Amino acid sequence: MPDYKTIGFIGLGVMGEPICRNLVKKSGAAVIVFDLASEPLARLRAEGATVASSVAEIINTSDIVFLCLPSAKHARAVFEGDGILKNIRTGQVVVDLGTSSVNQTRDFAKQLQARGASWADAPIARTRQAAQDGTLSVMVGASPELYAAIEPLIRCFATDVTRCGDTGAGQVTKILNNMVLFETVNALAEAVAVAKRNGVDPKLLLDTLSKGSADSFALRNHGMKAIVPGVFPDRAFSTEYALKDLSYALELASDAGIKIRGAELIGKILQEAIDAGSGDAYFPVIARHIGSK
Repeated sequence: MPDYKTIGFIGLGVMGEPICRNLVKKSGAAVIVFDLASEPLARLRAEGATVASSVAEIINTSDIVFLCLPSAKHARAVFEGDGILKNIRTGQVVVDLGTSSVNQTRDFAKQLQARGASWADAPIARTRQAAQDGTLSVMVGASPELYAAIEPLIRCFATDVTRCGDTGAGQVTKILNNMVLFETVNALAEAVAVAKRNGVDPKLLLDTLSKGSADSFALRNHGMKAIVPGVFPDRAFSTEYALKDLSYALELASDAGIKIRGAELIGKILQEAIDAGSGDAYFPVIARHIGSK
């Protein structure tokens, strides 16, 4: 395994900050960080990280760089300009922890390969609490050799790490995970709405469903903790981000010549919730809009 003496980390948001904190505590390497917000930079500096003033400084001083950014658009912003591609060196590795377009992921990997560097997609799943606890699930797209090199660092913040295949395969797997999640949460929202109208308590409904074949992670988390109590905070996984991730699934299906009608429908449902003013709210907020027409 290569000895990564300096880890760069770009993107200290809801998931990025706790992930980076685990790398600071457990990796044994020096960690240098960059974000546009000053508060997480100050917190991580207090815990032993070095703060960089630019993306270029991160690339110029790190052996391996983790990105934890909200979307493909944000990843492209740090890749271009005075960013990753311009400053990358032979042997460097970039690991993208965000959910992003598969086509863009493969394009970035190809451009880095031409410079003697590597790009691995390693999108994360599970909650902010899991990021804090270091118990995330990570789906990796990388060659067997690159996977073997980066897996020990990923295990600083994840308990389940799966090599899904070569470049892009991690993104494919994560995108489909999210597609299934969104469709399941919509089914739960519809079930709760119909139960209410028919005099069945939503909590009792989901408690009972959890004992049968309709049980799921989505039911126990998104259903019980958001839909039933009607709690849809900002600063959680928003409806806007859900629609963004779903668009990647629709892109994959379109490229493959496959019509995925359930996903197309959930896309319309998410868009309707955004149009109704719930774009920044936690995406199970779609439950609030059922039966409101």
